[in-house]
Amino acid sequence: MQRTFIALVFILSASFVSAALPAQLADGKQLPTLAPMLKTVNPAVVNISTFSTRKQAYNPLMNDPFFRHFFGEQAQPQPQNQRPQRRQQSAGSGVIVDAKEGVVMTNYHVIKDADEIQISLVDGRTYEAELAGSDPDLDIAILKIDAANLVDVKLSDSDVLEVGDFVVAIGNPFGLGQTVTTGIVSALGRSGLGIEGYESFIQTDASINPGNSGGALVNLRGELVGINTAIISPAGGNVGIGFAIPVNMAKASMEQILESGEVRRGVIGVGIQDVSPDLQKAFELKNGQQGVLITGVFDDTPADKAGLKPGDVIISVDGDLTKSSSQLRSQIGVKKIGDSLKIKVIRDGKEKSFKVKVGEPDSDMAFAGKANPLFDGVMLEDSKDGSAVVVIKLAPNSAMAFAGVRPGDLIAGVNRKPVNSVAQLKSLVAAGDEQILLRVLRNGRSFFVVLK
Repeated sequence: MQRTFIALVFILSASFVSAALPAQLADGKQLPTLAPMLKTVNPAVVNISTFSTRKQAYNPLMNDPFFRHFFGEQAQPQPQNQRPQRRQQSAGSGVIVDAKEGVVMTNYHVIKDADEIQISLVDGRTYEAELAGSDPDLDIAILKIDAANLVDVKLSDSDVLEVGDFVVAIGNPFGLGQTVTTGIVSALGRSGLGIEGYESFIQTDASINPGNSGGALVNLRGELVGINTAIISPAGGNVGIGFAIPVNMAKASMEQILESGEVRRGVIGVGIQDVSPDLQKAFELKNGQQGVLITGVFDDTPADKAGLKPGDVIISVDGDLTKSSSQLRSQIGVKKIGDSLKIKVIRDGKEKSFKVKVGEPDSDMAFAGKANPLFDGVMLEDSKDGSAVVVIKLAPNSAMAFAGVRPGDLIAGVNRKPVNSVAQLKSLVAAGDEQILLRVLRNGRSFFVVLK
């Protein structure tokens, strides 16, 4: 994917020049090499080929007798419900994380809409994979294959990563086959990029190439620290800014998928916004103080029961600093429903700590993507007066964003029927609908948009 300015491309790899594992030349001189480590890790990194069938665009000119008169018999009428189909293929990467059970981790966007998924091992074997489940909000998918003599990679603790740590990326760029590149951790906890619903990326000076999505980012011990996912690129090439999903976040999703086939994220029940310089002054925070401002607390939610209030500024969750609203969402999103969080806030200039349990999401605090894929990357809430549905957040690549909808807009109708709650919206939308008509309210005016 490429934009006029900065493009976020779903592909990954890495670059680097040093290591600490010795190799011996003929004269006995020792040189650094990654070869011994890679011999143990490479067999765990797989190539993924996906196949999907797409209907070609319907051409109404084929049903025009005047058009067919000039183009001959080959221009036959084309019934709209009998459009020709086309077989498509794409390639990506994946990582075997459980050799005994044949579990493979990759990016969701690598296998999205695939009718068939094939996994090729480094030794040349090929297997058809089964999709165990996916987490589109994090861009993680879990596959399973029935194969013997597999090799897996050990999962590291991505929370102990530090800027400057050496990392190695392994993947399948351009469908060429397994390729190894290296780099360092350039930054941690990157968020607010609009790539995924939950973001806390490892940034690396990666040498990025198409096809590396879903591949392994490992440390020099050969342990998995991240799943390569995206780059920032002005013109589609590498500029040394790549992103990987931390393995701790991916592991949390994988455990839920393998246990129940889906990922269910809880909530604490607050409205939030980032602390701007003006808000920093208005709330009399220290110069440079970062955090997330609570703008509202929903009634009878975990936050309400714990005693959190509007105006509190969240500065940490379980001891980890909280610097932005997207980071806070990720900190809560990796927790299971029922887990307890220690949330530290600043209230009236003083620090206070609260124990908050992650609760079940209500209809007015849930992502709506499960209703229909056209709602992927969209967060909705019931309006306070109960007359419409509020658009809280949109991913930049969501169908709703492309249709011109903005955060803060009110959805008052779906498919020519009035809607006043998220639950009602979901009841009016079928999972297989390929086109959805919305009536949107913005600044006192009403207009229609079509999602497709």
